[in-house]
Amino acid sequence: MIELNQINYQYDDFKMHFNVQIDAQEKVVIVGPSGAGKSTFLSLIAGFIFPSSGKIILNHQNMTHTLPGKRPVSMMFQNNNLFDHLTVEQNIALGIKPSLKITNFEKQNVADMLAKVGLAGFNARYPNQLSGGQRQRVALARCLIQHRPILLLDEPFSALDQALRFEMLELVNHICEELALTLLMVSHYLDDSLNNFSRCIVVDSGKIIFNNSPWQLNKSENAEIAKLLGLSLNKK
Repeated sequence: MIELNQINYQYDDFKMHFNVQIDAQEKVVIVGPSGAGKSTFLSLIAGFIFPSSGKIILNHQNMTHTLPGKRPVSMMFQNNNLFDHLTVEQNIALGIKPSLKITNFEKQNVADMLAKVGLAGFNARYPNQLSGGQRQRVALARCLIQHRPILLLDEPFSALDQALRFEMLELVNHICEELALTLLMVSHYLDDSLNNFSRCIVVDSGKIIFNNSPWQLNKSENAEIAKLLGLSLNKK
């Protein structure tokens, strides 16, 4: 469960306000214009920045000023942040121990996670030997191996072509269901990928202007929001 209770945050002259609750195991897509505050929304939950007022409740605990490593959250960025001098196994192991001194049991956990993201046997490869989609799978595995119940994705697949993007979304959807994760994903896209999300949050000018089922954007009363997003949805 995620609750942003009357959160206020200011960056230079840009004031942001978020007040929202997300239930455990929900899958939520966050969209809006560039510079609207979408990444800030995730960073507040992850603990990379702190609000000036309000409370952040994660899994029924007040974590408003808790450091990122102490929160039940893992986060994946658009830039997969893999280290080219480390093997796939070592890159994933960073999610367990930054020292990379992992036990045989932990090595097996890495191998199991690679299998889960469709990269069984890739342990000894290096990032420059992988495709873009494979690199994103490794970055996802590094998040998942932390075994934290809230997964935040900040435009992780925007550099991939549409087919790969849909493939990764299906993979994330399957893993979230299997591991009972709560998912929040910032995206530039609103298309058939909407099938993967139960809720859509639209952020504009530092505040939430829509918080409902994605298909409610198709309603006439939300025409201005759909126009803001450049949408022409015909599904119900």
